[in-house]
Amino acid sequence: MAEREASPRLRLWLERARDGYRLRDAATDELVRTDDPRIRVIKVAGVSYRLDALQDDAFAPGRRLALVPEPDNEHDPNAVAVWDDERRLQAGYVPAEVARDLEAGDWQAVSIHEFFEGGRRGGLRVLLAPRDAWIGLPRS
Repeated sequence: MAEREASPRLRLWLERARDGYRLRDAATDELVRTDDPRIRVIKVAGVSYRLDALQDDAFAPGRRLALVPEPDNEHDPNAVAVWDDERRLQAGYVPAEVARDLEAGDWQAVSIHEFFEGGRRGGLRVLLAPRDAWIGLPRS
């Protein structure tokens, strides 16, 4: 049986950008595009139903988030909710077209970009990276 070559552990830095962060590969120092096949960058769905919760600093760019599968969700058994890291507040959901192929336990999530509407946070873009990836989070 042929041995499979192990791929190197993904290491990403978050760099401050306008309304959030951009991604830089810590091994090569190159910018990482949002369509890079090693990661997924999603716009959180359903935030309009949770705008008050979305204002909490737990959803600010650079904060870790929790991915919570909802197999009993009456609308979509593949639903994956996006919560703050302490699971106090829900921001919304991973878009259905991504969630159906996502094993939530294999990924980690970090808020990387926020959108504003009328002076309030009105949307989030979230980095989904493999669970074993190293993400250099910004210091507070």
